[in-house]
Order: sequence, then C-alpha cells, then structure tokens
Amino acid sequence: MIVKAVAALTVLLASAPAMAGWEPTKPVEIVVAAGAGGASDQMARMMQAAIQKNNLMKQPIVVSLKGGASGAEALMYMKSSEGDPNKVMIAYSLIYMLPLSAKIPFDWRELTPVAVVALDQFVLWDNADGPKTVKDFIDAAKAASAPFKMGGTGSKREDHVLTMFIEQKTGASFSYLPYKSGGEAATQLVGNHIESNVNNPSENLEVWRAGQVRPLCVFDKERISYTAKVTETQSWNDIPTCKEAGLDVQYLMLRAMFLPGKVTPEQQAFYVDLFQKVTQTPEYKDYMEKQALKPIFLTGKDMLQFLDEDDALNKQLMTEAGFVAK
Repeated sequence: MIVKAVAALTVLLASAPAMAGWEPTKPVEIVVAAGAGGASDQMARMMQAAIQKNNLMKQPIVVSLKGGASGAEALMYMKSSEGDPNKVMIAYSLIYMLPLSAKIPFDWRELTPVAVVALDQFVLWDNADGPKTVKDFIDAAKAASAPFKMGGTGSKREDHVLTMFIEQKTGASFSYLPYKSGGEAATQLVGNHIESNVNNPSENLEVWRAGQVRPLCVFDKERISYTAKVTETQSWNDIPTCKEAGLDVQYLMLRAMFLPGKVTPEQQAFYVDLFQKVTQTPEYKDYMEKQALKPIFLTGKDMLQFLDEDDALNKQLMTEAGFVAK
C-alpha cells in the first residue's frame, strides 16, 4: 500500500506544474509601437480576436497603441515595466533601428523574447494611374523636374532605408515623407499626394483591391507564395520580385512578441504556449494569406540566434544609409 501511495503521489507531483502553471490574473495588454491602421495594429487585433474567439486565455486582452516619438514611447514603456507579465509587445525592426537613429537608451536584450511569429515583406507601390512597371517608374522618377515623393512610416526606419537603397541602385531622386502609419501612407498615395510608397502588403491591401494603387515589385528573393486572386486579375504571387524587375533590393522584417524584462520562466512559458496556439488558429492562417505574410514560429535559442543576426543586418543597413546618430 505504501509503495502504491508513493507511486500515486509521484504521478501527481509530476503533473502538478502543467496543472498549476502561471497564467494572467488581470487583463493583458498587447503593446503596439505604431499608430492606428498600420500592419502592427492590424496584426495585434488579429491576435486579440484569435485569443478571444478560441478561448486561449481566461483574461481579456486589449490593444494599446503607443506610437509616440516614432515608436520610442512603446519601447520605453516596455523597458520601464520590468517584472510585469501582463504586457506583451508586438515588435518589428524598430527595436534595432530606433536606438541607432535616435540614440534612445534601449536594447531589445533588456526585454524577454517570446516568439517570432511572422516575417513581413515590403512592396513598391504607385498610384493606379502611374507607371505600370518598375522600369517605367524609375525612368519617370529620373525624368521628373522635382524628386518623386515616397511615403513611409516614420523617419530613418525600414521604409526610409528602402527609399535610400532605391536611390543608390537607380540614381533616381526621392523626397521621403514620413507618416504616422502605413495606413496614412496608403491614403496619401490614393490621393496622389505622393508618387509611391513601400508599404507592407497588409497596409495597401484594401486600396489595391479597390483598384486605386498598383504593386510594382516585392523586396524579397522570391515571390510571395499565395496564389489566390486578391483583385479580379492578380494574386500576391503575380507580383514580380524587385530583382526580377531589375531592382536588386531585398528586405524582410520580423514580427515578434516580447515581454518586459525580469519576468519569470513560468510567465515566459505561458506566452510561448499562448502564441504557438495563436499560430494554429484559423484567424492566424487566414490573416497570413490575406496579408501576404510569411508564417514562422521561432522561440528559445533559435529566436535569439535570429535576433542577433537580424540586429547585425539592420545595423549594417542603417550605417550604409547614414542613419546612425553620431
């Protein structure tokens, strides 16, 4: 009897951590380092819906937009929230670029990495009434009496870096205009206030579907994989790579989840499990295709290796573009 009791107790103790693991006891905040309508905002709201509809967490989850100071508001908010497991930030390459360009006292290593959940591509877009090919677009930019206006999100960030590299590769001149979000950059392109933008697919999706803008090329080594028609005539896969179109510029951006620093391993594990479950939901899979994102899920050592390599690449790009503050 004693042996059986000890065996039963051993089984019970072995299963206890899974049964009694940490979970939030108050609402959880998804922090977005951008304005309303941009790709980060859209992804955060997809995650919010996926978690709620699939009952992945007992507590409610809210989206908090902290795009002030070009996203520095969100970074410093997370840095100052050490030990708080009820805040999780959806991060992108801002975490590398902004500390370099603005010299803010922030390092992503001060936070707790949870998971890389997607990779975001960039597309060169112009107005539907503008040039129909990359070559025609570049020729028009070169021939213009004033620099073409290129809209983007923020200054000295991904969109701005891509604009600089287009200039370097082609010899065309662009006047870069920073906006609060990709949604605002899309609106400006539709209104012909700018000649182009390099928005993520999700940020220009609706205006492309409405026939108001045209995708010229995607800044990746391979075409976007999704073949379902988005407009009456085109799928994401129909957009050529920029290299195919004669513009050899490539860039991918991470979408990753971070907790504040100094949370417990149990709290980190809860969110790793939570976001892995999110990537298995119909909402996530549908969003990946509709927004033309690359699905991926990296945690632990694989995530840290990815972040180190991505950090080094972004630092190189920022240095070459002359955007690193002295």
